[in-house]
Amino acid sequence: MPADPEMLDYYARRAREYDRIYEKPERQADLATLRTALAGAFSSKAVYEVACGTGFWTEVIEPQCSGVFATDHNDEVLILARARLEGSTKVVFANADAFAPPPAPFPVTAGFAAFWWSHVRRAELRAFLNAFFARLHPGASFIFLDNSYVPGSSTPLCRTDAEGNTFQLRQLTNGERHEVLKNFPDEAEVRAVLADLAAGLKWTQLGYYWLIEGRVK
Repeated sequence: MPADPEMLDYYARRAREYDRIYEKPERQADLATLRTALAGAFSSKAVYEVACGTGFWTEVIEPQCSGVFATDHNDEVLILARARLEGSTKVVFANADAFAPPPAPFPVTAGFAAFWWSHVRRAELRAFLNAFFARLHPGASFIFLDNSYVPGSSTPLCRTDAEGNTFQLRQLTNGERHEVLKNFPDEAEVRAVLADLAAGLKWTQLGYYWLIEGRVK
C-alpha cells in the first residue's frame, strides 16, 4: 500500500519551505512544550522514525537517543534531513515506504512519527500501524504527534470524502495549489485505533497539537 503519489509530489515541491509551518507565532508555546516532552521520552533508546521529513523532529530527539533510523518516502526532504543532521553519528536515513517499512540496521526499542498520522486515510491506518509495530518488539515505547484543527491558524478544509477523510487546498510560494489529505482525529478516535495494539496509552492535548504515547502489546 504505497504512499499517495500526489502527496509525495506535493511534499517534494514543498521540501525547502516546509519548516516555515513551525514559524507561526501563535504556535511557539506549544512547540516548546513538545520539545520538552520529547526531550526525555527516548532517553538511551534506539528509535525507528517514519515520515521524518526534513529532519526537524529527528534533530529534537537525536541528542538523547542511542540511535535513530529515520525514514521517508521522499528523496527531496531526505536531502534536507541529511544536511540538518550531517554531524551526527547516530542517525541513519533511508528512503522507505511507511506501509512497508524495511528492517532497521540496528535493534530498535522505540517508534516515532510526527505529523504522519493525519496523512493516512482512515481506512488505511490499521495497515500502517500493523506494518510499523511489526518492526518493534512487544513492550517497545512509541509516540505519535500531530496537528489539531484550529480555525484561523489551520488551513481551511476544502472537502470531506465518503470515508470521512478531510482535505486541504494548499498553496506553495510559487503559486501552485495542491489538494492534500489532512485528517484531524480526536482522542477517542486515536485511542480506538490503537486499543488492541498498544498498552499504557497517554494522551496530551495542546492548543495546536496532540501527542499520544504508549507501549506495543
